[in-house]
Amino acid sequence: MAQQLSVQPAAGPRRTVLTGARIARPSGLVERGRIIVEGGRITAVHSRDADLTEDRGADAVDLTGHLVVPGFVDMHVHGGGGGSFSSADPGECLTVVETHRRHGTTSMVASTVTGELSELARQAGVLAELVQQGDLAGIHFEGPFISPQRCGAHQPGLLRDPDPSDVRKLLDAAHGTAAMMTVAPELPGGLASVRLLSDAGVIAAVGHTDSSYEAARQAIDAGATVATHLFNAMPPLGHRAPGPVAALLEDERITVELINDGTHLHPAMLQLAVREAGGGRVAFITDAMGAAGMDDGRYPLGPMQVEVREGVARIADGPTAGSIAGSTLTLDRAFQRAVLVDGLTVDQTVQALSATPARLLGIDDRTGSLAAGKDADLVVLDAAFALVGVMRRGEWVVRPQSA
Repeated sequence: MAQQLSVQPAAGPRRTVLTGARIARPSGLVERGRIIVEGGRITAVHSRDADLTEDRGADAVDLTGHLVVPGFVDMHVHGGGGGSFSSADPGECLTVVETHRRHGTTSMVASTVTGELSELARQAGVLAELVQQGDLAGIHFEGPFISPQRCGAHQPGLLRDPDPSDVRKLLDAAHGTAAMMTVAPELPGGLASVRLLSDAGVIAAVGHTDSSYEAARQAIDAGATVATHLFNAMPPLGHRAPGPVAALLEDERITVELINDGTHLHPAMLQLAVREAGGGRVAFITDAMGAAGMDDGRYPLGPMQVEVREGVARIADGPTAGSIAGSTLTLDRAFQRAVLVDGLTVDQTVQALSATPARLLGIDDRTGSLAAGKDADLVVLDAAFALVGVMRRGEWVVRPQSA
């Protein structure tokens, strides 16, 4: 039976010392290490032989038998806890944030869903305030500049070609907080929009695309650096028409997003991507919608309704009825699956869930790894890689019950 999680008030002494756990560091696992936390930051990470004088007067937490990893970084998430970032309701958006924090995601980018430009601009204004106050790491516009042939859970009637002037409108509405935009580069204006995004310091992601291998290569040369949920919502690999998958996998400039929930990808395809792209070019995402952390039922996704059955989300009605509509995944489950089902090492999994997305988002100077000087964002896992604790900026979101 899974251990019951308890959300605790964010209060405590000035210094916290975590002892006895295995610690996932960039240089490899440290056995029975110690992490010193003060003022919301990590001040030291020691081996078992370190001086214990720093423990005096601190909140000493014994994590013997546990694994401590960096807080997860999700660069593609739409909702959770019954809420959606597309609601443009600050309280509902914070419900999404808090839900995913309890599952180990200490930094996240809010993803929108295709809508009218004016509505997306309104959503961006609300989300930008949450970025500015530190609750979000940025905004990801997924649509409306995507292919009607590969629209997935986006409403076809609201799609449009990526006119650079429209792209600029959304960037302006985000007031400097746009982190990423997904574009189908084969559409009219696609390559010009990729160049605009790249020049603006915003990640241009290739996704929901019907492009050829050659068109995807052109997008990469124009400045695209991410593949939006690789394999999903794009042509499959073909032996005569390799399509965008081959172009995105083979180019070292591209980081590939993967949804590791057991529904979006066959394990063999995930392992193929990890082998071809290497650990530093894989970012696990949730692409979660409002049902993440919730029971089956009906949930909104932008202007559409989604039916969730046995944890799988599909569009409930309309022209795209039956299409998979995001996921109900949380990143703690993605971590556990990666190690226990996919056979990835802890180091590979940490890189895909923390270090790589933090680097892409430009926040790796403060999070994404366990090192002195960085925010005390960390996750505590038990021997079965199940989440039992979450700390964000030095405060327990979920305190291990044994601590």
